[in-house]
Amino acid sequence: MKKITLKRNEDRRIRNGHLWVFSNEIERTEEAIDNGELVQVIDSKGGLIGTGFYNKNSLISVRILNAGNIDDLQEVFRKNILNAFQLRKELYPDGNSYRLSFSESDFLPGLIIDRYNNTYVLQIYSYGMEKNVSLIVEILKEELNAENIFTKNEDYFRTLEGLPSGDTVYFGEVKNELINDGAVDYLINFEKGHKTGFYFDQRDNRFFIEKLVNGKNVLDAFCNSGGFGLHAAKADAAKVTFVDSSANEIESAKENYRINNFTAETEFTEEDVFNYLEKTAGAGKKFDVVMVDPPAFAKSRKNIPTAKKGYERLNKLALQCVSGGGYLVTSSCSYHITRDDFIESLNNASVKAGRHIQLVYFNSASMDHPKLPAMPETSYLKFGVFKVSGDIKIS
Repeated sequence: MKKITLKRNEDRRIRNGHLWVFSNEIERTEEAIDNGELVQVIDSKGGLIGTGFYNKNSLISVRILNAGNIDDLQEVFRKNILNAFQLRKELYPDGNSYRLSFSESDFLPGLIIDRYNNTYVLQIYSYGMEKNVSLIVEILKEELNAENIFTKNEDYFRTLEGLPSGDTVYFGEVKNELINDGAVDYLINFEKGHKTGFYFDQRDNRFFIEKLVNGKNVLDAFCNSGGFGLHAAKADAAKVTFVDSSANEIESAKENYRINNFTAETEFTEEDVFNYLEKTAGAGKKFDVVMVDPPAFAKSRKNIPTAKKGYERLNKLALQCVSGGGYLVTSSCSYHITRDDFIESLNNASVKAGRHIQLVYFNSASMDHPKLPAMPETSYLKFGVFKVSGDIKIS
């Protein structure tokens, strides 16, 4: 197996559990290493510190798969996939739909696998995983009874890795699935849905909001397929208003509401959320609980200042629509926005909105999105629940 050698002291982060070797940390590379090839990573003294997939075209030059040597790649894949499966069965013993592999967090760097019953949807963001995807497909078929296996990639991340855009059906077909998150049914349309078809990362947080909504008037903004609002309806909210700019997502939320046979009064609005909140605030309309779950505002570090202003503006508008004594439920899925950044934006928003807020609950992604302590990159979601006071009188 070919080798790459790190500069002096560049092995410390890897030895501590981080799984990425960056291009500027490499002292020398053996000639003629193909993209996606397994390589041994060697420290400056000649010691082996790991084996992983190499990509000369990516800022992440090596994604570590194993701390030692790898003699049988398929066996490494099998062990890590089955370990990930066992973890989900322990966390969600009655579930059959969840994130099965969360990339580096499950020691399968560059590979996301979401399970929808016996349909497995992949996102591949590593040249090495792309090159060896047939091994993954065989494991899913043989070990986990997969009936359908296909990709729903995001072009942005594949471009960073130098991979072509587009999706592939590896086995079976692309067809709708009816799943249950433990309380609510969802009809998943893979052709129209975002990401792999569903946002599993907010699963546990959706259950938390059920504590807040009984008999309340609730707004679910950026509702996507309706997850938060549907849980509010299940928990006997008096009325749930779903707002999203996507006609497909509004139709999905309507259909999911219908198949669950909930009884709360509902309203479905296809509109840009910022515009909707501005009009609502301007009209003096209030909700007891306002939930905002926007898409990522910062995909890179250079977007951080703009993203922080975006979160501040969004949450200021949302706070203006919360009745005194109500709740703001708000999220950020931007990795580059830290918890401190997010809290600062919320505090600034509350001052500008003239509202006192109390943070009563804070969480990250659901349990099927484990985090590696040595890799802050594996923790991205911020989820906060704030109690909102009445107006502040500012002289």
